[in-house]
Amino acid sequence: MNDNNPVLNIDDTKCRNSYSCVRVCPVNAIEVKPQKAHPTILSNRCIGCGLCYVSCSPRAIEFRDSKEQVRALFSSGKKLAALIEPSIASEFDDITDYRKFVAMIRSLGFDYVHEVSFGVDIIANKYAELFSEAEGKYYITANCPAIVKLVEKFHPELTPNLAPLVSPMIATAMVVRKLYGPDVAIIQIGPCIDAKDEAKNYDSGNLVEGVLTFIELRELFEEFSIQERLVKMSDFDPPYGYWGALYPVPAGIIQAGGIKRDMVSSRVITASGKEDILEAINDFDKYTETILHHFNLFFCHGCLLGPGMENHKEKFKRRALVSRYSEKRIDTLDKTLWQKNMDKWLKLDFSRTFSANDQRIPEPPEEAINEVLKIVGKLNPEEELNCGACGYLSCRDFASTVAKGLAIPEMCHTFNLKNKQEYIETLRQTNRKLAETKKALKESEELALREKEVAQSTSDMMNNMLEKLPTGVVIVDNNLKILHSNQSFINIIGEDAKAISDVIPGLAGADIKTLIPFSVYNMFTFVIKEDEPVVSKDVHFEDKMLNISIFPIKKNKMCGAVIRDLYSPEVQGEEVTNRVSEVIDKNLEMVQKIGFLLGEGASETEQMLNSIIESYKKRTSQKNNPQ
Repeated sequence: MNDNNPVLNIDDTKCRNSYSCVRVCPVNAIEVKPQKAHPTILSNRCIGCGLCYVSCSPRAIEFRDSKEQVRALFSSGKKLAALIEPSIASEFDDITDYRKFVAMIRSLGFDYVHEVSFGVDIIANKYAELFSEAEGKYYITANCPAIVKLVEKFHPELTPNLAPLVSPMIATAMVVRKLYGPDVAIIQIGPCIDAKDEAKNYDSGNLVEGVLTFIELRELFEEFSIQERLVKMSDFDPPYGYWGALYPVPAGIIQAGGIKRDMVSSRVITASGKEDILEAINDFDKYTETILHHFNLFFCHGCLLGPGMENHKEKFKRRALVSRYSEKRIDTLDKTLWQKNMDKWLKLDFSRTFSANDQRIPEPPEEAINEVLKIVGKLNPEEELNCGACGYLSCRDFASTVAKGLAIPEMCHTFNLKNKQEYIETLRQTNRKLAETKKALKESEELALREKEVAQSTSDMMNNMLEKLPTGVVIVDNNLKILHSNQSFINIIGEDAKAISDVIPGLAGADIKTLIPFSVYNMFTFVIKEDEPVVSKDVHFEDKMLNISIFPIKKNKMCGAVIRDLYSPEVQGEEVTNRVSEVIDKNLEMVQKIGFLLGEGASETEQMLNSIIESYKKRTSQKNNPQ
């Protein structure tokens, strides 16, 4: 069997990690790993029961599609024979007459259409013989391929107890092959997904060349626009079945074999459905000598509700439909001809063998299981809820599966709930801290905005006051680029400075060496480089006598200068001294603030202004008292 083309697989693009497939898998064949984004079906462990397919609401789980294979057979030129499971009555209740259904099958391109119920009659008869000759050995029926895989892979010690008979599908195919020869391609149509794998076990897959589920059959009907109203009635090809029409009901094959079914004399127990099957095989394994019965097992609740059907509900309605269909078939059956056919075809060899394929994983050490229980918060037996939400029988069973590497702790409901509560509390605390931080940030922003507004107001006030001073003020950076100058400075420098200021207000960015004499430029360079002031230097500039004081503001980075035109009327005589003193008194605070905003230098400015006063006092004294 090719595991590269497994009967079931998961489409990662559709998977939403609900883990519903993991919870329903009866043999832990779906692996969940932290390093993988989605669950993975382990084909070597899978038994093909299809429970994961039925439970997956996003339809992320898909079964092997056989439609393309069948389309190829349609165009191959081969004669085609369809084998139809009697559960058509359960699935196609929308078709009014089974003969219309047969006609629709023929319209697809099938030359022969046979009912598997005749194969059921043959195998049922063989079971009656087997059970009557058992002589103390008890068997498990091998009609359901999922049951066969379950035994071979997970109860390999029971492989000798599998009834050595082919399934009704294979028995019918063997009869059809004898009827039409080796050139006829046989296609099985029914409700079972795992029949796709079962077909590969016989004649290298050449006995039954393809298996379509009822879902795929409906899709082909739609693809080829085949409708009941467009076809005439047509019956199955012989040989016809008898009580085998009851095969979809779990005990139908027992009735078809004429085996007693009463509670006292019957030696056969019938069970179906996941829970009953797992318990039945466990009990058969442990208590065969106590039970003393053969087991007739179907993994689904009979073929009424196979995974390859469109609907998996309404079991009792479907049971009634199958019973009604069987009654109609039996009423019209030529029982003499049926017996003649049975006598003829029972001569074929319908035996088969089985191979143990042990896929059991050894139980992990107790320490590993306890460590998982500790992780999921089950520190003692009282905390083991065994709620079953994870899909396992008990917390310990779940912990064992996690320890085997087939599951993850996050599949535990209580573990997730606890983590969720802890996460919510952490989130709540984080939100609280975030709110506090946000509030503090808002207050900080408001404070910074207020400080910015105060600084801007102070700066505006300083600029306004500087503009009103009759003394020229200029501030430059270490590249001797003007950072700020007032209008008095621009007026003192002359027309070139005025022209530039019309384009660049305040001469910001202008190179001061282009505006002042080289000797004055050297003073600025000296102050920046040496971090020492130049106080009250008189310099001729054009037709003016300028008195210049330059002081550092920020070491080696910024300096400022105060420049006066000594020939201007404002600075003549004693009045100059008074005005300068008044400027010092009124503007000292302003100069200090400028020094605070722009850097150090307020004290140097005060010294410079005081030197101006002393200088003019001296000059006035000399003028009034000539020698």
